[in-house]
Amino acid sequence: MTLTGLYVPLITPFDDSGAVALDVLEGLAHQVLESGASGLVALGTTAEPGSLSTAEQDAVVEVAARACRERGAQLLVGAHDPQALRGLAGRPEVVAALTSVPPFVRPGAAGVLAHFTHLAATSPVPLVVYDVPRRTGQYLPVETLRQLAGLPGVLGLKYAPDGINADTVALFADPPAGLAILGGDDAFVSAVLALGAHGAIMASAHLATADYARLITLWQAGDVAAARTLGGRLSLLSTALFAEPNPTVVKAVLHAQGRIPSAAVRLPLLPARPESTATAYGHLDALASVGSGVAADPGSRP
Repeated sequence: MTLTGLYVPLITPFDDSGAVALDVLEGLAHQVLESGASGLVALGTTAEPGSLSTAEQDAVVEVAARACRERGAQLLVGAHDPQALRGLAGRPEVVAALTSVPPFVRPGAAGVLAHFTHLAATSPVPLVVYDVPRRTGQYLPVETLRQLAGLPGVLGLKYAPDGINADTVALFADPPAGLAILGGDDAFVSAVLALGAHGAIMASAHLATADYARLITLWQAGDVAAARTLGGRLSLLSTALFAEPNPTVVKAVLHAQGRIPSAAVRLPLLPARPESTATAYGHLDALASVGSGVAADPGSRP
């Protein structure tokens, strides 16, 4: 199985009463797939999974699975422990679980390797290791990433080290065979695509989906000049969308476009400030003004 292209980690839209708006979620899923995404991620960090009940989580996965089934797309699901992984059995749409290092514990490289060895051996689906030290508190050097890549059952890596460093260069200079490396730091995705990433998992791609998908295609085709230009503009948009804790600005822009009924997030998150929303809209306007294709995406500025 190959993971390549753009994967959108879906937000969880809420209605005015605070309930999960499943019909709206289904609409978003179809919009991003129609606009060029290869697949979806359900219950990623962007979905605010810690604020969802078990029943809400199950309903979100079901909606995403149905959309992927109808469009022949791939589905990844955030699952970080044996119980959550067992819950993915019997779902043919789920091609892999997106699984992070346990946060706060900081078990060290040997502990991380043992943890993923156990999960991979017991999971009903392959794993995509989510390396995001800013959230987990555990930095994984390139040697550990290579060991994880060698585990049976590890299909890919969502790589989000918060920038580009010497380990990044070493990883892409000699990438592990058979490992799909997907960029996970939205603002740096163009850079890791230039180094050889297979695709990306991007919350930013709720907006300008077609452009983010095109960026991946351009780098894969070797169209360096066009990829650099588009990548620079999209990096500015991503930076604006992450100016406040994800997914607050993304939700604010989607709500302003009329694509979700409310910009609400659940505690401990707070809604984005109006100026953050306006800044993100400014970058969307800039994309539209140069004819990048963003105008063809669902929604428009009110």
